[in-house]
Amino acid sequence: MSRLPVLIIWIVLPVLLISACQNAPTAPLQAPDEAATQALPTSSPQNFETPTGIPSPTDPGISPTAEEASPAPAEAPAATTAPAAQSVQSLPAVGSAVWTPVASGLELPIGLASPLDGSGRLFVIEQAGHIHAIQDSVLQQEPFLDISANVGCCGERGLLGLAFHPRYTENGYFYVNYTDRASHSIVARYQVSEDDPNRAQPSSELRLLVIDQPYPNHNGGSVVFGPDGYLYLGFGDGGSGGDPHGNGQSTTTLLGKILRLDVDSGEPYAIPSDNPLANGGGQPEIWATGLRNPWRFAFDPLTDDLYIADVGQNAWEEVNFLPAGSPGGANFGWNYREGSHSYTGRPPGGLALIDPVAEYGHNQGCSVTGGEVYRGARLPQWQGVYLYGDYCSGLVWGLLRTPDGAWQEDLLFETGGNVSSFGLDEAGEVYLADYNGTVSRLDPAP
Repeated sequence: MSRLPVLIIWIVLPVLLISACQNAPTAPLQAPDEAATQALPTSSPQNFETPTGIPSPTDPGISPTAEEASPAPAEAPAATTAPAAQSVQSLPAVGSAVWTPVASGLELPIGLASPLDGSGRLFVIEQAGHIHAIQDSVLQQEPFLDISANVGCCGERGLLGLAFHPRYTENGYFYVNYTDRASHSIVARYQVSEDDPNRAQPSSELRLLVIDQPYPNHNGGSVVFGPDGYLYLGFGDGGSGGDPHGNGQSTTTLLGKILRLDVDSGEPYAIPSDNPLANGGGQPEIWATGLRNPWRFAFDPLTDDLYIADVGQNAWEEVNFLPAGSPGGANFGWNYREGSHSYTGRPPGGLALIDPVAEYGHNQGCSVTGGEVYRGARLPQWQGVYLYGDYCSGLVWGLLRTPDGAWQEDLLFETGGNVSSFGLDEAGEVYLADYNGTVSRLDPAP
């Protein structure tokens, strides 16, 4: 089948026009019927009406090679078993929770973050270059930060990531990842105004990284502080299709990687001494390799386990897992593998590749959106459940690592939207951003 129609959709579809802001919540999104959780959606990804979205769909004109014999992929390192109180024994029942809209009228929302400063605010990223606060389920109309004049948007470009410093209440620092108008990825630090906690200072920008992007897709964009206090950054392989430059497996480029920086011990940053290439052999910022486009990764706020969603190529979307305390150097396989399946080439002998803990085919969507682990108080039966979705189909799954180390997975919601991101508030409640303009919270079913 020709991939040309998909290419045309993702290049020329106009950015959605979003209606005027409306803060009144609408009806909650319902879970699928019990029977539907076992059935595949009837629509193919080519039939979804996708706006110029962030996560990459399947790339045109690139087909995987035939399955090739290769060394067996390594299992993820064994995790320490969490106490039973930290997570439930099985996934919650379908229909036990709903997504309740808390803010609407946003323009292309693609990220959510909390400053953990006791204010209860949740901040939402708009792709064109704005950050707004949601306070007590009310969207603040004046932006917290407006850097739209510097941001190149849209498609898979724009203001893509946000993280607040762990000591934000002391220093007022927060970090963003955006693509500028010259096709560079920029990681920058900003500071909140001394006079107004609801306004940042655009002039306070300090750039940490400027990375050239060879193509307009696969920019990654995630910005996350880890439990070790270091800043983790996700970057895609640079784009086009099939990783034509081999960036995913190269240690001489920051593309196709998760990076790890110490932003407290240098200006603008220092290299953690235990980064795998800190003493040579490649770019010292690299923490993990073999990623195509890691659109959203998250640490479990209780166990410190790391979940990484990586957008697939032609056939498979994947979720990867690293247990707490894992050393750097993990290789997730791209482009030798797409998910747990051979894609192209033969890995060198002895190269350990980590397979995903969950994957789904393109009969269920086209672009995975990484999620969050539920750690709130409103839904006790959801403790420890990792929620993730698909941008194109709007499906949302639950993934649970039980105390005995086994994995459970189930389709829990059919949102009918374009799932662009998930986020946690400071109470551990999970939120979902729909690219069409709405942010919703996971609530108990009525």
